[in-house]
Amino acid sequence: MKTLLKLAALTLIGALGLSSTAQAEELHVMTSGGFTAAYKVLGPKFAAATGNTLDTALGPSMGKAPEAIPNRLARGEHADVVIMVGYALDELIKQGKVLPGSRVELADSRIGLVVREGAAKPDISSVEGLKATLLNAKSVAYSDSASGVYIQDQLFKRLGIEPQLKAKSTMVPKIPVASVVATGDYQLGFQQVSELLPVPGVTFVGKIPESVQSVTRFAAGIPVGAQHPVQAKALLDYLASPAAQPEVMATGLDSVSQ
Repeated sequence: MKTLLKLAALTLIGALGLSSTAQAEELHVMTSGGFTAAYKVLGPKFAAATGNTLDTALGPSMGKAPEAIPNRLARGEHADVVIMVGYALDELIKQGKVLPGSRVELADSRIGLVVREGAAKPDISSVEGLKATLLNAKSVAYSDSASGVYIQDQLFKRLGIEPQLKAKSTMVPKIPVASVVATGDYQLGFQQVSELLPVPGVTFVGKIPESVQSVTRFAAGIPVGAQHPVQAKALLDYLASPAAQPEVMATGLDSVSQ
């Protein structure tokens, strides 16, 4: 087993174009929710193969929360890598906070639904089924990041049920939406699939229909002033590599690897 692990590490090092004798560094990584489950699997593999260590801060890609990645950078917090919603990363590039040529595409994320464990699974396989499920629900929760903004500002309007949903739907900040469904505080919980699956106490119903789906691209980049840009690029190359895609897809994300 040790021989196989060593071989896997050497293979990864070769794939990253790194030397096994290169100086190990501590990389500061900021990552947002949708890619976090994949990062938690892939990050340790990168660290084991290269000798680098990863100091990770979690936070949303946008919003007013102090933990949000743009707000962290605005306060002067240091980062070698940021992993976040693609259009939010583009904004940081426009602001001159992330190196333009450093962007890599990581994965596509779709919105899904959970109910409390033991509850009946509603039918959301069609637009009409989704609409009926929402109208019949006593309470609906969604996130304060990209998926929740879409649901609140666009999905309900597209389905023609915004007035009916206004009084019984809530945007949940900071914590996983599935956690408030697991406690019974809300009947339905919508968020990106990769953020729903890790939470215990809920049943994953499925993705919302593709015709009303909102696909969120996750991407990563290197902030201006990163202390370890070479090692940061190696981490980004690995996260976006074909070798990483099985782990990426296992977390509920969709691969964009060519």
